[in-house]
Amino acid sequence: MPPKTSSDGPAGPPRPPTLGGLLRRLRDDRRISREKLAFAAGVSSSYITHLESGDRDRPTQAVVEALVRYLDRIEPVTDIERRHLLDLAGLSAVGNPSVEDLRGEINAEMRRTLALQEPNLAAYVDTRWNVLAGNESYHRAFPGLVEDVNILRWFFGNPLSRKVMVEWEKESSLTVHWLRGLIGQQGGGEWAAELLDELAQYHDFRRIWDDGDTVYGREHTAMRLCDLDTGEYYTIDVQLFRLDSVAYPGRIQYYLGVRGPDGSPVAG
Repeated sequence: MPPKTSSDGPAGPPRPPTLGGLLRRLRDDRRISREKLAFAAGVSSSYITHLESGDRDRPTQAVVEALVRYLDRIEPVTDIERRHLLDLAGLSAVGNPSVEDLRGEINAEMRRTLALQEPNLAAYVDTRWNVLAGNESYHRAFPGLVEDVNILRWFFGNPLSRKVMVEWEKESSLTVHWLRGLIGQQGGGEWAAELLDELAQYHDFRRIWDDGDTVYGREHTAMRLCDLDTGEYYTIDVQLFRLDSVAYPGRIQYYLGVRGPDGSPVAG
């Protein structure tokens, strides 16, 4: 089939999206002049021209938010359009979401996915090691974690963690070192200071934290657990996937602990 043509000649090849191209489309859709948009956002019309032409592609978050506010007044800007603008501007769409904010992102279909994984362990956790939702097998495997909410709080403040985690030192160290990497990715902030202040009361946390190591994932997938009801040791293969979200991109992770090939525990 021959390429599509227009009165201006053959269509050009697909090009990557740009901040200027998206801004121009949003402005044109609302029939707003550059001058009017610039005045509403508190910038010059030449600045809007530079943005749309690609001469400038790194506006501040305050400028982008001002542009979006005015565009939204004329015709609603969707959450996806707003996030795409911020992404193209090299800005983060994420502020400082609470556990409840992130739990609000776990919809009914996502919860259904957890149930379908039985008898495997499945959960959604955030990148600060708070548990957002889990299936029955996950909660049964880690007693007390639902109440403690944060995995590190459970590791160091709940004595059941030492009974459940056969390799407690290895797993707690991995989680602490991973937290250091996650704090770096998220830019730290007040949440990190508050969590570290809380965990500082635990001698073992301070000992592990002070060694200064950082990791960004599991080198080995095997995790050895003890079933406190039966006393049986078993092994799961752990996988962790970072999920996307319009409101909180990259802040939610999917935890999957796969039991033996037949769905039964693997003796440790």
